[in-house]
Amino acid sequence: MNKYIWLIIVLVVIVGGGVAYKLSGRGGNSGCPLTGVTRNITVTAVKDKWAFEPETIEVNCGDKVVLKAVNEDIYDHGIAIEQFGIGKKMPANETVTFDFVAIKPGDFQFICSVPCGDGEVDGHARGHFDMIGTIKVKSLIQTQ
Repeated sequence: MNKYIWLIIVLVVIVGGGVAYKLSGRGGNSGCPLTGVTRNITVTAVKDKWAFEPETIEVNCGDKVVLKAVNEDIYDHGIAIEQFGIGKKMPANETVTFDFVAIKPGDFQFICSVPCGDGEVDGHARGHFDMIGTIKVKSLIQTQ
């Protein structure tokens, strides 16, 4: 087969893959217009509770989120939001601040990304894997 035909086939596969990636919602803004609104939100890793407060955050699709993550513990935590490419260490007794734009509607988990052990809270075992919260990104587009 002619080398130019192979080149065309390879280019079609690459372009097709890029289009599929973009349409999957993982390739950036998935049709959500920027709102121009900045939401200042504080999330706290509560001392010896192995929990984030609040557990649920609500924003509109297209909002810029400035998130202040407070660690009340004497050991490190982390905060990660995979869908928005966030992964920050929360050193003991410190606060970190970062921002991102909520460009995808849906419910997305934020988790502790630094192994932080376990313990007992109100008679129940709790630990690193219990540190889960949700960011609810509401679409501003109404469907009828």
